[in-house]
Amino acid sequence: MQLSTALPVALQLLLAATFFVIPVVAWFRGGAAQRAAEAELARQGQGADVLARHGIAFKEKVWEFAVALGIGVTMTVLGALNLAGSDLGRTLSFVVEPLVLLVVGFITAGQVFAVRYTEAAFARSEDAAVRALDAKAVIAAAKTALPTWMRPVVLTRFALATLGSALVLVTLALT
Repeated sequence: MQLSTALPVALQLLLAATFFVIPVVAWFRGGAAQRAAEAELARQGQGADVLARHGIAFKEKVWEFAVALGIGVTMTVLGALNLAGSDLGRTLSFVVEPLVLLVVGFITAGQVFAVRYTEAAFARSEDAAVRALDAKAVIAAAKTALPTWMRPVVLTRFALATLGSALVLVTLALT
């Protein structure tokens, strides 16, 4: 197998894998992470509703879970089509990969930079007590409920969605 085929396939299948692993972990452990973050908020003198009011959640909603699995399936199909040398896989990759790069890259950036995102969300609050919250402690508390390997997988998904998608496009364009 040539590198021009193997590289896009590997990147697409690795990205697909992250879209199966992360949502499953968030589905089963997200509630515990949410409770840990809420307990930290209580320790800082705030109610659990602060997270919801600022759009911060650790538990997957059904639609989020379904979308993530759908992206995983899509990337698996693209990888399989490209592995088979299908022109359809190549064409679909030119359509899907820019969307992955932009949309998934943007969304996963919020996960990679969770502390900054949370600090910014709290800073926009009209409530001075919320602006004074220690966002780093809230995120650290939530992380205690997640597997230690989760952070590297999130970083990997971000890298694959951004740099990996760009590399897939470049590689396919040059072959």
